[in-house]
Amino acid sequence: MDWLDVAARIEPLEGIVLDAALVGEMQRRDAALPDIDFYTPSFKSYATSEIGACGKSAWPAVSITGPDCKLQCDHCKGKVLENMIPARTPEELWAVANRQIERGARGMLLTGGSNLRNEVEYDPFYPTIRRIKDAFPAFRIALHTALVERDAARRMEDSGIDAAMMDVIGAQETITQVYHLKRSVDDFERTLENLVATRLKVVPHIVLGLHYGKFLGERRALEMLRRHRPSALVLVAAMPFYAPVHRPFAVPDSHEIGRFFLDARAVLPDIPLLLGCARPAGRAKAEIDAYAVMAGLDGIAHPADGMVALAARLGRNARIAAACCSMAVGGEALMR
Repeated sequence: MDWLDVAARIEPLEGIVLDAALVGEMQRRDAALPDIDFYTPSFKSYATSEIGACGKSAWPAVSITGPDCKLQCDHCKGKVLENMIPARTPEELWAVANRQIERGARGMLLTGGSNLRNEVEYDPFYPTIRRIKDAFPAFRIALHTALVERDAARRMEDSGIDAAMMDVIGAQETITQVYHLKRSVDDFERTLENLVATRLKVVPHIVLGLHYGKFLGERRALEMLRRHRPSALVLVAAMPFYAPVHRPFAVPDSHEIGRFFLDARAVLPDIPLLLGCARPAGRAKAEIDAYAVMAGLDGIAHPADGMVALAARLGRNARIAAACCSMAVGGEALMR
């Protein structure tokens, strides 16, 4: 059956608009679609008609700077940090980890605001991270690295974190204008190189539409990843909620995102590709998620309603994992 017809018969997907030529290209590929994981990380409450309610305790997000970030990038303005649990000192981090573990947490996302060089100043926290990992070996920590030199990457490795995450940016204009950052594309590639030189599970992110809602350096970023071979790749889409009035973001085009999914699958055929939490809501989210299922991505965080049915009707075995998708390495969640 034509995949457009398949999607049209799923009630939650009524009203979405998919590009017929793009869907046809996805359907004509020779490769069989792999199993797919649907992730329900607990950064926020989540439920659909297909997936039961997910609370906010299993996988908390923690910021070592609280809501503070010196960069004030145009797509975020530090607002993303405001909903995270603050742990501004090593002692607070130890207390937060213990409290969350007592409440049933199985892991956490650890991040913080950047300095003016796009570095998160983790050095005082590494002994505490090591202490947490030694005391609770099954507790998983995914750390947002920002930009790092090789010695910093090794300190992260020695701390025992389970996954290292970074945004890969392929356009100098985006680094300068959106991030207000005096660093280069080469600095981002060097960070990627430094991280993959360790034993860490490296799970970089590409933010699609990061240049004010338009595609600019995404394909260059993809080529950087082809050269350096991470453990997995997370794709997310820019959300213009916090953009300044004088420089608004457009909502990234869902069809262009779908095309990028297909290109990424071709460039990185043997690396897990995951659709992360961040993407526009509403109809755009349903369209983006449908393209992700059809393009053969390995996992989707907080999937739109109807995705479990779509995957099943396309012959994809689906699994539900209460974990951050950045912990997905080799097609399985490290949380298991």
